[in-house]
Amino acid sequence: MESSLIAAFLFDGKGGGKIFDWPEVRNCSAGQGTLWMHLDYKVDETHQWLEEESGLEPIVLEALLAEDTRPRCISYPCGMLVILRGVNLNPGADPDDMISLRVWLEPQRIISIRHRKVMAVDDIRKSVLEGDGPTDAGDFLFLLTRGLAYRIGDVLEQIDDEVDALEDEVLEQGTFEQRSKLSSLRRKIIRIRRYLAPQREVMTRLQTEKTSLLSDMDRIKLREVADHITRYVEDLDSAKDRAAVCQEELENRIGAQMNKTLYILSIITAIFLPLGLITGLLGINVGGIPGSENPFAFIFVCLLLLIIVIGQVMIFRRVHWV
Repeated sequence: MESSLIAAFLFDGKGGGKIFDWPEVRNCSAGQGTLWMHLDYKVDETHQWLEEESGLEPIVLEALLAEDTRPRCISYPCGMLVILRGVNLNPGADPDDMISLRVWLEPQRIISIRHRKVMAVDDIRKSVLEGDGPTDAGDFLFLLTRGLAYRIGDVLEQIDDEVDALEDEVLEQGTFEQRSKLSSLRRKIIRIRRYLAPQREVMTRLQTEKTSLLSDMDRIKLREVADHITRYVEDLDSAKDRAAVCQEELENRIGAQMNKTLYILSIITAIFLPLGLITGLLGINVGGIPGSENPFAFIFVCLLLLIIVIGQVMIFRRVHWV
C-alpha cells in the first residue's frame, strides 16, 4: 500500500534534521522542534489523518483538501495557510500544467500537500539531508517560494526564446503551421499567468502579514521573491503582447498570400473566359459552322485565340493588372 507520508523531518534549528516515519510523527511532541510533513494528496490515508488526527480546524481542512485551488494566503490565530503553484517539470508533462502545493504552517509544525511531484520540495529535502535546509517555518516558506520562483523563471526564459524564434520565422515566411504554434504558445502563456498573477499577490501579502511565523529577515527575503514573481508576470504580459502582434502579422501575411493567389486565379479566368466562349460557339453540334470544310480552319482558330490572349495581356499590362 502506498504511504501518504512522502517525507518528514524534525528540524534541528541549524539547517539539518532527523528523518521521521509515521509512528515518530504521531508521537512527536511540541517541544522537540519544528516538524515538517510532506503528504501525498492522492492517497486516502492523507485525508484520513488530516481529518481525524491533525487537529486542524474544518475551514483549514477544506482548503487543504479542495480539488481545485488558486494561490492565496490566509492567517489564523493558530497558524497560516499558504497555497502556491509551481511549473510542472515532471517527465512527459507540460510546464504550464501548474502543480498545486498547499502548506499549513505553525510555530512547531509544517504540513505540505501536493498532487504531483514538486521539484522545489525535493530541493528542500536534499538541503535538510546536507545540513543546509530551513531552520524554522518562516525559513521553510522562503526556501519553498524561492525554489518555485527559480523554476518558473527557467520556463519563462524558454517561452521568451520561443517567441523570439517565431517572430523571426514569421518575418521570413508566414505559414499556417506557424499559426498553430503561436496559438499553442499563447495558450501556454495564459495558463501560466492564470496562477502566477494571484501568486504575486500572495507574495506581496506575506511581506505585511501579521504573524509571528515570519521574522523581519524572512519578510525581507520574501520581498526578493515577490520582486521576481512581479517581474515574471510582467514578462508574461510582454510575451503575450508580442505573440499577439506576431499572430496579427502572420494573419496579414497569410491573407496577403491568399489575396495574391485569388488575384492570379482571377487573371487566368479573365484570359480564358473569351477563349472558352469562342471555342464553345465553334464546338456546338449544329450545321453552318464557319470553316467546317476548310482544312486550315483549326490553325486559323488557334492563331486567333493566340492573338486574343496576346491582346488581353497587353491590355492588362497597360492598366497595370499584371
